[in-house]
Amino acid sequence: MNYKITIQTACPDKLPVNGKIIKNWVKLTLEEHIKRSELTVRLVTMDEITNLNRTYRGQNKPTNVLAFPSHLPNGVVLNYPLLGDVVICPAILEQEATAQYKPLTDHWAHIVIHGVLHLLGFDHIERHDEERMQATEIELLTKLKITNPYQDEDNELE
Repeated sequence: MNYKITIQTACPDKLPVNGKIIKNWVKLTLEEHIKRSELTVRLVTMDEITNLNRTYRGQNKPTNVLAFPSHLPNGVVLNYPLLGDVVICPAILEQEATAQYKPLTDHWAHIVIHGVLHLLGFDHIERHDEERMQATEIELLTKLKITNPYQDEDNELE
């Protein structure tokens, strides 16, 4: 398995996890689905995530994570298949973890995994897709000894 994972930090906040831990969560998620890939995890401010959410989803509010799959033109061949970018807002993760009484690091792991699964084609628009995605998240989180984040139905991601 060979992955190129870039962590970009565009927020001034001190992060509760370091880049190496984030990369390990990304690798764990990718290992079941793809042998080689390249992706970026970008950590951003509330303003940046709000702007991206407004521009790409038409929602003028902050969100915890956005995923931007790569769409390369036909015929472009790379040494590492470019999956895309996962954009995470640490300030939102902190708010959510507090509101949901979850350990902050556990919530980080969940959201990183969630974002990478989106790059792999998972979604939660239809109920059966949501169930498949949640089951995959729970399976991966269990490997990290993190409890099911969906035990309380009110905690489901949007």
